[in-house]
Amino acid sequence: MSAGTFTPRPGAAPVSRMILAQTALETRMLLRNGEQLLLTVIIPALLLVLFSSVDIIETGAGASVDFLAPGVLALAVLSTAFTGQAIATGFDRRYGVLKRLGASPLPRWALMAAKTLSVLVTEVLQVALLTAIALALGWSPQGDPFSVAVLLLLGTAAFSGLGLLMAGTLKAELTLAAANLVFLLLLVGGGVIVPLEKFPDAVRSVLELLPVSALSDGLRAVLQHGAALPWGDAAVLAVWAVLGLGAAARWFRWE
Repeated sequence: MSAGTFTPRPGAAPVSRMILAQTALETRMLLRNGEQLLLTVIIPALLLVLFSSVDIIETGAGASVDFLAPGVLALAVLSTAFTGQAIATGFDRRYGVLKRLGASPLPRWALMAAKTLSVLVTEVLQVALLTAIALALGWSPQGDPFSVAVLLLLGTAAFSGLGLLMAGTLKAELTLAAANLVFLLLLVGGGVIVPLEKFPDAVRSVLELLPVSALSDGLRAVLQHGAALPWGDAAVLAVWAVLGLGAAARWFRWE
């Protein structure tokens, strides 16, 4: 046995290991939260099953699930990357969790990276579950999986930036109320369940610029109509991502 076998080696773990550990923690906390599960999994799944099974809303030619499935996937991204992340981060900030983690060896940028990776892990689970439900309901997806992945990543970046901006600038209680209100408004007016063609032209032109509308329409163009990557919708999402993440980086308050 050498003399240095039990020599202490104090110091922080590699940043990559800290990020993975924090990602696992964030994901476990999210999946253990009943309210978050209701928002991110149960509500999208129920909406998909309900509106695919009952002829309540006119969705155009073809099976209702072909129209609804892409919109519900967009709703899942909205619920996780925006609403869920805004509420969780807002209360972490209120209770001083972010302040304490900011004083730890984990860099602040690494904490945000871990939160983003946790969102992506949750979205993978959501997409897998909702896809299985939609296929059981008779969904016949078309298009290129790569284009779908690009749209989902752009949508995640856009909603994450907006969620972090809200969580980092508003009080936790206000974030809770505002995030849920935005979720409900975008559910109705974002082309998720109700086609944008049902709205007046003036209103529709504004709604089409919303990130959830761009994500819904983009996914629908690919998965329902087999189109290539819709560059217009991708550009809208990219602009929202740049604006949201840039504003969050500029004005996010840790205390």
